Amino acid sequence: MPSFGGVEAPTGDSLEGPDHSKDISRDLRDFPSLMSSCYPITLKFIDVCYKVKIQQQTNSSRGRCIKRMFSHGGLSAATSDQRSTGQVQETTILNNITGVASPGEILAILGPSGSGKSTLLNALAGRLQQGHGFSGTILANNKKPTKQIAKRTGFVTQDDVLYPHLTVRETLVFCSLLRLPKTLTTKEKTSIAEMVLSELGLSKCENTIIGNSFIRGISGGERKRVSIAHEMLINPSLLILDEPTSGLDSTAAHRLVSTLGSLAQKGKTIVTSMHQPSSRVYQMFDSVLVLSEGKSLYFGKGSEAMAYFESVGFSPSFPMNPADFLLDLANDVCKLDGVSERERPNVKQTLIASYNALLAPKVKAACMEITIVSAKETRLIGSHSFKEHRDSNTIDLCTWFHQFSILLQRSLKERKHESFNILRVFQVITAAILAGLMWWHSDYSDIQDRLGLLFFISIFWGVLPSFNAVFAFPQERAIFMKERASGMYTLSSYFMARIIGDLPMELILPVVFLIVTYWMAGLKPDLVAFLLTLLVLLGYVLVSQGLGLALGAAIMDAKQASTIVTVTMLAFVLTGGYYVHKVPSCMAWIKYISTTYYSYKLFINVQYGEGKKISSMLGCSHHGRSNTVSCKFIDQDIAGQISPELSVAILLLMFVGYRLLAYLALRRIKG
Repeated sequence: MPSFGGVEAPTGDSLEGPDHSKDISRDLRDFPSLMSSCYPITLKFIDVCYKVKIQQQTNSSRGRCIKRMFSHGGLSAATSDQRSTGQVQETTILNNITGVASPGEILAILGPSGSGKSTLLNALAGRLQQGHGFSGTILANNKKPTKQIAKRTGFVTQDDVLYPHLTVRETLVFCSLLRLPKTLTTKEKTSIAEMVLSELGLSKCENTIIGNSFIRGISGGERKRVSIAHEMLINPSLLILDEPTSGLDSTAAHRLVSTLGSLAQKGKTIVTSMHQPSSRVYQMFDSVLVLSEGKSLYFGKGSEAMAYFESVGFSPSFPMNPADFLLDLANDVCKLDGVSERERPNVKQTLIASYNALLAPKVKAACMEITIVSAKETRLIGSHSFKEHRDSNTIDLCTWFHQFSILLQRSLKERKHESFNILRVFQVITAAILAGLMWWHSDYSDIQDRLGLLFFISIFWGVLPSFNAVFAFPQERAIFMKERASGMYTLSSYFMARIIGDLPMELILPVVFLIVTYWMAGLKPDLVAFLLTLLVLLGYVLVSQGLGLALGAAIMDAKQASTIVTVTMLAFVLTGGYYVHKVPSCMAWIKYISTTYYSYKLFINVQYGEGKKISSMLGCSHHGRSNTVSCKFIDQDIAGQISPELSVAILLLMFVGYRLLAYLALRRIKG
């Protein structure tokens, strides 16, 4: 197998772990398959092609070079090879890409934006299905990749998908508890997380939260190393990284690639895409694949790239970073000495032709040679290390309850910051005090004002929980899909942990609100009445939350879902029974699915029962004319209402139904 290129990976500033890392290693010497030994994987890709059909918008768009980003799949697409078929254009994203990545090496895929780097990485990671525009051969140790190989493959996406409020240590420990086998104890899993923490130089920031664009946390380079650590917990033999240095400065990028170099020296196969590496980073690449519009311009040793391009007539006019020169060639902006701009040949077409004539046959031949060596190594190592430690770190799944308990702990740690942030607490307390002051010691016989307060409570605690819950699944979609793709847990365990973890978060503030408002407003001064009102309120909050969860899971777009839930709650409020009593027949059905309608009726029942007492107190009768407004409210809102038992039953049905709809919507999500 090719060596690491003669470049020794620095260990000073990139692996600044504490001295106790050696002690951790001694504690884990019984787990060589997890942290020390590595089952080598030689990855070959031969004539990889990927085509997509794109709906043509206008006639004028024919013949244009199409560039499109597939955000959910992480695919970048760009080529000019298109066929117009009626209203559909077929775009070639990858065109006969061939290469090999060997253990102990870093293969860097270079190219401008839209050259097909991310698409190729997704293909190598097994995320593109044969027959869906994808063709070609991908082999791991001379065989088609199996599930065992897939479980030994780590994939680090371009975006760092992490929980912002968890610390670095908590992030890795929770991941370790979920991904490592149940045959290991919690202490052993924690020790493995600490070893990875130290190995990737994260010990100094282990107690710092991850953060995001709104919350200050660790640096960009540290975030990227945390993402890599996620995959390193399972000790992958093949590590694929999509733009790992994106957004990092030159020094941070060098440190990160130095870390990758140290991992490669342990026998791992590293495949990574880079957009514009520095000269220091470029020197650490063993092999380089240069892409332009989905076609190969070069594949070979990084140290030999400049000599190859010089041999075909392209060389820089002054000393420069090899990576910059390669990108200039891929972008067709290379200037030739002594050649005018008008006479300059098409650089990309010339390089593609040179590659197909000179390098492509050699690359395919080299793949066949490496195949023979890999087969021998597979038989040798397969009878020893691999079978002895047969994927012990990923084959065994945690039990459902274990997954649930770990996910519940993580959810509580992450969600407490969101549920009890200062602004939300301020919002609820302010609303409670304002309502208490507005209805300060309201008169029991002042029907209109009292019913107005009860309806305000129904509005506030219908809109707030549903609007907050609608963001839950859309915001966590990226993390959920990433972790599910890694087989960390089942959908049901995640869903139940999310639902149950929300209960203490969502029910504390309504209790505080009602304690303040109920007694300030002078509602029925009876402990049983207060407890019944609280019970109705808490149930109503959970139903409203379920509505938000269902809409968020079904739409999976935060902006669209928030708009839909706003319109839905508006319809529920308008038909809730306070503003309009004679609802038009074409809209009357809405009140029977309105959560606000049933909660409002239950609040009234707790305060006034069937209305006989208040009706007698105000002297209302069918023919009486005194207190006509109050009597009208008694007649239409209090008397003759639906039974409390039916309202409770319908709310219970909604509580279960909305959550069931949310679960079914999540099941439809594809990675």
